[in-house]
Amino acid sequence: MPRTLLIDVPENFSFRSTVYSHGWCELLPFELDDENWRLSYVFSDAGNGKHSPGVMYENDGKVVVELANAKVPDVKVLADARHILRLDEDLTDFYGKLTQNEALAWVSEKSAGRMLRSPTVWEDLVKTLCTTNCSWALTKIMVRNLVEKLGAPAGRGKYAFPTAEAMARMPEHFYRDEIRAGYRSPYFIELAESVTSGKLDPEAWLHSELSTPELKKEIKSVKGCGDYAAENLLKLLGRYDGLALDSWLRSQFYKKHNREKVCNDKKIERHYSKYAEWRGLAIWCDMTERWFTDGR
Repeated sequence: MPRTLLIDVPENFSFRSTVYSHGWCELLPFELDDENWRLSYVFSDAGNGKHSPGVMYENDGKVVVELANAKVPDVKVLADARHILRLDEDLTDFYGKLTQNEALAWVSEKSAGRMLRSPTVWEDLVKTLCTTNCSWALTKIMVRNLVEKLGAPAGRGKYAFPTAEAMARMPEHFYRDEIRAGYRSPYFIELAESVTSGKLDPEAWLHSELSTPELKKEIKSVKGCGDYAAENLLKLLGRYDGLALDSWLRSQFYKKHNREKVCNDKKIERHYSKYAEWRGLAIWCDMTERWFTDGR
């Protein structure tokens, strides 16, 4: 039976700013209806292999979650929705840091800063690997192929994000030919096998007591994860020490702060050093400002 759940939100929360904070809203199983401001996702219960297609939106100061069925327990859906939208993340200190820069005043005004993420670190890790050394168009193709070819059917033409077990079963040529994963193909298999065997537990990174440099080193032990991928994933874990510089962020910085001239990374690092442990979130907000201020 369909059902509806309601979630209270903090005062400085914006559903639109959170959904548009990150390209994840364009990657399956997420689907965004930006005319009606509905974010779809397929919720999963790994324990029983059940799936519930759902739609999230904001209404009367609450997040509404409409589910197609009752297969996934309410408590699991509520926890996943809170995690996806980062409802429990306290950005008070971050907003305080932004008072040092009038140009970033829009962030707190629009209640921005919460970066959309997946309900599992596993999904975020795989998606991050799909963003390395390629165009965003190819990233979307790879993720769509993974979901539609390896994800469990959830009804209504929807598929869940594939489990590590499902990905570990497939040969390398499948990833090259069917997923279009290129050099990532053996990396996906090795990663999936490490997770299914218990050798690697990405979910433990959420509450790891390791320092950020130590945790970054652990993430980089995953083949295909360099500095950019590790620091990007760290942002989704709530650690913003690293800038996660890639070609896109660098090019945006050159345009906005360096008269369109190429500069070394040290200059970029110095520019955001005043934000201390929030510098990775500061650069992300700074470089994505037009997403929120150009009328989208």
